[in-house]
Amino acid sequence: MTESRPVRHSSPALPVAPQPGADPAPVGLAVERVDTSFLEALIGYNARRTALTIISHFLPRMAQFGLRPVEFSVLTLIGHNPGITARQLCATLDLQPPNLVGMIKGLEKRSLLEKRDHPSDRRAQGLHLTEEGSAILEQAQATALALEVEATPRLTPLERVTLIRLLRKVYRPDH
Repeated sequence: MTESRPVRHSSPALPVAPQPGADPAPVGLAVERVDTSFLEALIGYNARRTALTIISHFLPRMAQFGLRPVEFSVLTLIGHNPGITARQLCATLDLQPPNLVGMIKGLEKRSLLEKRDHPSDRRAQGLHLTEEGSAILEQAQATALALEVEATPRLTPLERVTLIRLLRKVYRPDH
């Protein structure tokens, strides 16, 4: 007599956990093909795998500028927002202030940015790119745009725009 199990109905977009009591894999058999279907149905897994792919292209290409991903982000925000404060950078990039302080000192030491008195807050300093910082950022941003296309060859330009829009909906609820 065969045991009847209830049928599970679920959306194909949602992962389905193995049913308790499911037959375990036979002992002693090698896995021929790894089943990643559950993980591939998770946004976090896919986002992380995508990030790792992009970063594997990003790191070697940004090495010529001596920039890590977070430094690139900081310089980009300063370049597009001259006078931005460290507090604003921390809030925008979700950075801890002690981590940013050392990074800013390092970028200052490399003559890529400078601090200037803030026009309306005597306690704050605005951050500005130097000429050298602007030149490096311009090259680095062009490199970043090119490497993203190279890292995602199976996406059309419209699919890239759609993917970015969808990802932003996850981390920016106001969009």
